[in-house]
Order: sequence, then C-alpha cells, then structure tokens
Amino acid sequence: MLDGIMNFSLWELVVTTLIFTHITIVAVTVFLHRSQAHRALDLHPLLSHFFRLWLWLTTGMETKAWVAIHRKHHARVETEEDPHSPQIFGIKKVLFEGAELYRAESDNQETLDKYGYGTPDDWLERNIYTPWLNKGVVVMFIIDLLLFGLAGISVWAIQMLWIPLFAAGVINGIGHWWGYRNYEVHDASANIVPWGILIGGEELHNNHHTFASSAKLSSKWWEFDIGWMYIRLFEMAKLARVKKVAPKPLYDPDKSTIDMDTLRAIITNRFQVMAKYSRVVLARVHRDEMRNAVDTTYRNLLKKTRRLLSREESLMDESAKQRLASVLNNSTTLDTVYRYKQQLQDIWKRSAASNEHLLSALQEWCKQAEATGINALQDFVKMIQGYSLRPAPAF
Repeated sequence: MLDGIMNFSLWELVVTTLIFTHITIVAVTVFLHRSQAHRALDLHPLLSHFFRLWLWLTTGMETKAWVAIHRKHHARVETEEDPHSPQIFGIKKVLFEGAELYRAESDNQETLDKYGYGTPDDWLERNIYTPWLNKGVVVMFIIDLLLFGLAGISVWAIQMLWIPLFAAGVINGIGHWWGYRNYEVHDASANIVPWGILIGGEELHNNHHTFASSAKLSSKWWEFDIGWMYIRLFEMAKLARVKKVAPKPLYDPDKSTIDMDTLRAIITNRFQVMAKYSRVVLARVHRDEMRNAVDTTYRNLLKKTRRLLSREESLMDESAKQRLASVLNNSTTLDTVYRYKQQLQDIWKRSAASNEHLLSALQEWCKQAEATGINALQDFVKMIQGYSLRPAPAF
C-alpha cells in the first residue's frame, strides 16, 4: 500500500503529475479565464462541470471570486485598486506572494458583488463548491494517497503549488513586468514568450490585454496558444462554441479613397494599425537616422530610444521621457513622425465626435502626412487607404 493502487515508477509519477497540473492549467485558462471572466466562448454543461469539479479538487478556488478579481484587474489595471499589479506592489511581492494577494482580494465582498456577476449559481455551487471550498483539496489529497501511496503526498503538493506559482505569480507578476509587446496598450502587460504551452497560452499576456474578449490569445503567425488548440478540439467535439476572437484587418489593394469604411476599419483595428505604424514608419525613420548619425553620443542615444518611439507614453518614467525628448529635438524627421503618431491616436480618442467629424479628421491627417514629403509616412497613407471591413472582391 506504500506504493498505492497504481504502483507507478518514478517516471510514471512525474508524467502523471504533469498531466494533472496541465489539466488544471487548461481548466483555468479555458473555463475560468476565457469562458467565465471574458465570455469569449460557451462550454457544454458537461465540460463546464468537469472543470469546476477539477478546480475544486486541485485549487480550492471559487469561480465567482476568481472571475471577480480578474475582471477588477482589467478594470483597474496598474492603479492602486488593481488587486495584483507589480507596478504597484512590486515584482517580488506579486511573483512570490501572488496567492496571498488573491486571497486578500477574495475577502473583499464589494469586489465579489460588483465584478462576480454571471458566474455559476446552481445547486452544486451553493451546496458543495462554495461552502466546502477547502474540502476539495482534502479529497484530492486522499485520492493521490490512495493512487500513489506516500509519493502521492509529493504529487498533491505540486498540484497545490502549480496555480499559485504560475498563475498568481508568473502571469500576474512577470506578465506585467518583462517581455515583448505586440501592441502598445495603456497597461504594462507583456508577452512572456511566443509559445504559450506551459501556462495554457496565458504567456501571451499583452495580446490578451489588447483583445480581452478574444478566445484566442495568439496574434502573430509565429505565436502558439495551446489553450486555443484545446478550444478548437472542444469545438470539433461539440463541447464549445467560440463567441469572439480579435478582429483581423482586411485589405483591399484596389481601394484608394479614405471613406467611412476606411475609418471604421481603422478604428476597429486601431491596435494593429498602430503596430503597423511603428514598423512601417517609426522603425524605418529610426534606421535612416541611425545610418546617418555621425556623432557617437547621439548614435548611442538613438539606440536607447528605439523602443521609446512606439512605447505608450503613460508607461515612461521621467528619464525615458527626457531621452526621447532629446532625440526628437535633434531630428526634425523623427519629431514629425512621432507627432503624427500622436495625432493619429488622437482621432479615435475623440469619443464624443460624430463619424463625419472623425472621417474629416482622418482625411486631413492623411493629406498632411503626404505633404510632409517623408517617404515612410507617404507609404503608410497608401497602405491604410486599403483598410476595409469588407473583403476585397474576388476575380
């Protein structure tokens, strides 16, 4: 009995533990995160109940509390009210004590009432999962002990540490501290790596904060979201229905006028448009400036400000702002394309303006951008003329 019912070898125990923890990750990303918190997909009741049961056994987390805390994180991101921002609490606090921050916020009834709407409220939730919240992990301990003997204690301990370490610590911590960014949103979210496997796709955190209601977290062709792979498999098995994914820009190469369709397409795909602006305009002009720079001090300063040209201004500290200002003061061309970036962003920030006013503003922006004589800007104007919400006609 010391070896348990299964009598597994060491490697079999390792594989089984990884499978168990991976199921937990899938339950968190597919059920709690994408389905419950963001309503990006619907799950079949059988699959939904399996995930609820598994999470009760392996995490002791309440669906309503997890959803409420995550929604509050999005609503109050990087502010004093954010439950777990490393920009506020510090990276060490969130990385190593993320579970404690979660538990503290789960005791906030105001958070649960305001953000926990729409979560399961059936007989199982009211009579088992919520009132016996901490009993599930005890049941799991007994199951592991019976299946694997004394080694089951280690299996259970790893199961209990998996979510606090990777979800509460790594995603909430590193995911708002370090990594690469496809999109310059107002928060500090970053993609940790382009291969979202270990944490179910949650590694693609900047993509998620850009398109929070998307069931798919990968954005570039070279990014892989294993959570999306499972969702597609569930769809094929009729166990899931995707409701929303991130918008994909449509391009009509024969379209050459800035009309209402162009405006709506650009606003709908504004994050992709600005990412394109960074690559097509800012990066190109910066390369030209680097190529022509003679002074070593100025050249080194240019190197340090390459990323700052596309960086969200609210995320820059005073030192970064001063470096950027110094470069812009020394380069008329860089200063011009940077100002045009700000002006383009300002167009869709005018929430009170009519569509006609926004269209006029976009047309004027394009006219003035072309008049600058800067090739990168002129090429960008030609490119955005082809943006559309309608597919290009087939011939």
